[in-house]
Amino acid sequence: MVKLEIEIIKLEKIKKDFGCGDSKVNALKVIDFTLNAGEFIVILGPSGSGKSTLLNIMGTLEKPSDGTVTYFGKSIGEMKKNKIMELRKKHIGFIFQAYHLFGNLTAKENVLIGEYLAPGEIDINTLLNDIGLGNKQNKFPYQLSGGEQQRVAIARALAKKTSVLFCDEPTGALDTKTGIVILSLLKAMQESRGVSIVLATHNPKIGNIADRIISMKDGEIVSEEINKTPLSVEEVEWS
Repeated sequence: MVKLEIEIIKLEKIKKDFGCGDSKVNALKVIDFTLNAGEFIVILGPSGSGKSTLLNIMGTLEKPSDGTVTYFGKSIGEMKKNKIMELRKKHIGFIFQAYHLFGNLTAKENVLIGEYLAPGEIDINTLLNDIGLGNKQNKFPYQLSGGEQQRVAIARALAKKTSVLFCDEPTGALDTKTGIVILSLLKAMQESRGVSIVLATHNPKIGNIADRIISMKDGEIVSEEINKTPLSVEEVEWS
């Protein structure tokens, strides 16, 4: 069966500058990029390469200094603020290295926020059981380990009917074993629900599970590699 490529996001000649005059920093320099439905893309690069800035622009959290960002063929620059908020609410999910959970809400209540924003088709109790938090759904974030908090953040994204999920170093603060669990959840999300995933990391081994690997340096894309045979998380030699 031929897999149809349905374009979700397109970046054209994207630039991003911070500061001005002598203190001006060119964070991104003429980036062209396309994301298709159901793709798992890994963006590799050291700190300061522009990975997070690119992710934020793709996710509509930041505006580019120049260039065009389109979602489903419509330019973000031509949308009113409320339309961008609606796009973000219905189609975009985020997972960060910092979990960004609400400390006064339980694990289940944090996940329910995602469902409230854009109701999906997943039963929350089943979801929490699937990610190993069924017996901890009434715990508050401070009562959970780092890996468990990250699972709550992913469950919150899963509960929302998301088209694309942006992940900024989602395993950066986790031990290897817990990181593997998190990556397995993300991969399952792509395969079972057709969610597009863009994951920024400095760990090249994560590229083995991706459909496409983008390498960045000094605000530029220096290489792009199509992975014709992505590995499962279990097949990667992490040690």
